[in-house]
Amino acid sequence: MSAPSSWLQKQRKSDLQGLAEQVGLKDYENLKKTELESALDEHMRANQTRLSKDSNLEAFYKRVASAASPVKKAAVALITSGDEEKEKKPRARRTTRAREEIEPTESSEPELSTTTALMTRTPRALKSLVSSLQLPPSPSQVADQIDHQTAELRSSISTAWERSGVAESAESLRETLSTVAMLQFLTLGIEAWALRSEVLPMSYLTTFPAIKVLRTSKYAVKIPDLFALLNMSFWGPFSLWLVTSILLPLTFAYFFNLSLKATRGRKLRHQFDPLTFHVAKALLSWLVYAKGVTGGWASPLSVVRVEGNVPGGWRGLVLGAIVGGVMSVYEAVLKK
Repeated sequence: MSAPSSWLQKQRKSDLQGLAEQVGLKDYENLKKTELESALDEHMRANQTRLSKDSNLEAFYKRVASAASPVKKAAVALITSGDEEKEKKPRARRTTRAREEIEPTESSEPELSTTTALMTRTPRALKSLVSSLQLPPSPSQVADQIDHQTAELRSSISTAWERSGVAESAESLRETLSTVAMLQFLTLGIEAWALRSEVLPMSYLTTFPAIKVLRTSKYAVKIPDLFALLNMSFWGPFSLWLVTSILLPLTFAYFFNLSLKATRGRKLRHQFDPLTFHVAKALLSWLVYAKGVTGGWASPLSVVRVEGNVPGGWRGLVLGAIVGGVMSVYEAVLKK
């Protein structure tokens, strides 16, 4: 029995069962799919005259007719014979190719030597290729570059700092301020500036207008009233302060110089004894501004004006003198 039609083989079992019912095939319910295909093929071939008119079975009978055509059978025979010849021909070609692959083994030795030579020359080519490529720097190179730039920046800043002379000026200022004499000048300067507002008042000069762009308000410019220098209201308090804070203490410091014996055989460092200066200033400030002892050469009004305008009054003057005396003793101890 021939194999069933390919058209039937492509159908599903449910479709085949419906087709069996359509063509009038009996006892097909318990058949397997292959058995059902064979039964349908046999039944439909046997009843071709009756069933070929059905449009649903047209594809089946076309396949059957084409399979039965003698022309197509001859074509199939030619194709199969051609396939057999093709299967025969590659065998000869394979043998010749095998021979060709076996024969040139001797001639392949130069090629191997050439390949070896190229492989030995490859590292130089790779080196030239790598050197020509601009590869990104490695992290270590980046770190080295940053360290180098940082060192250059530090060096340039250090050079600029040395050339500016700020360090030398600061050192010189430090040496100047680190003396008892500079402490005396600072104390006297504070006292004189506080007394100036009383004996030399400020007078109005002009007014700077407001600048809207800079958001500034108008500003009144004032200068010291120099005409007060012609009045006793200036010279009375100023002369009293000058005598009690500078002239008389310097006189006592010059004649009662306790550092003379300590500097024999060496260069005299102080023409005026700083300790004596501060002791004399403290005593004079207490006598004049606290007790009112003037000897008649200063008016009580001048005493009140000076004592009321210096920082701390007579107590501030005495305290400044005590601090200066302590610093003088400390300096003398360090020198020994």
